[in-house]
Amino acid sequence: MNLELRRMLATLAMIVTAVGLSTLAVVLVTRLAGGPSFSVNEISTSKMSTFDVSGESKISTVPDQAEVRMGLTVNEATVKAAQDRANTVINDINTRLGELGIEKKDIKTENYSLYPQYDYQPGSNQRITGYTVNANLVVTMTDFALVNQTIDMATNAGANQIGGITFSLSDDKKAETEEQARKEAIEDAREKASELAGLAGMRLGKIVNVYEAPSDDYSIYGRAEMTTMDAAKGMGGGAPTNVEPGSTSFNYTVTLSYETL
Repeated sequence: MNLELRRMLATLAMIVTAVGLSTLAVVLVTRLAGGPSFSVNEISTSKMSTFDVSGESKISTVPDQAEVRMGLTVNEATVKAAQDRANTVINDINTRLGELGIEKKDIKTENYSLYPQYDYQPGSNQRITGYTVNANLVVTMTDFALVNQTIDMATNAGANQIGGITFSLSDDKKAETEEQARKEAIEDAREKASELAGLAGMRLGKIVNVYEAPSDDYSIYGRAEMTTMDAAKGMGGGAPTNVEPGSTSFNYTVTLSYETL
């Protein structure tokens, strides 16, 4: 084989290696170029690059679950008097919640604390002047018509704290919303991939990877504050509470990775 032909085949071997053709092709060209021989046990090809496209979806949905936090703070001269007064109010609230149709499993005690009050006046010995009980309940409901009634009932029964109202998606509705958002995001990504590949003159193979990024924001908040002084002035007997859940948005992003042909 003449020198010129050897040079051409050697150049071809380098080109074949650069574009990533099969090991067998490199061997054949190398042998023709007069290079060293070696055995081939496996023939393989690989493509490291993928065609990645992201799709998005945004779903607005109305919450189907509400949590109302309520509580009370009482001050009395003795431990027993403070506990008795707090327990009387809590029991009354629980009874009235049952009358509204709220089940016991949906009523949870979030906090119950008892601590002494001290006289910290300068020059005097530290002494206990009374006791304070703090108690907080969390009430979960799916009937939003009960939210306003629950707040009004609790304040009338003696609750002097309404800590906040949280509207959210229940587990079932959250799963349903995620499924719908995922489908819409994947469809959006497929349409984009088809359009972009067509414009670029590319051929796409199978999907080799899927990455998803769901939103973790499912809640929308309403809030109502009430102090002990407000309640003492008859705040609970004023105009009825009016709280609306509004709506919440759920965003979802999916990235599809395609083989290129």
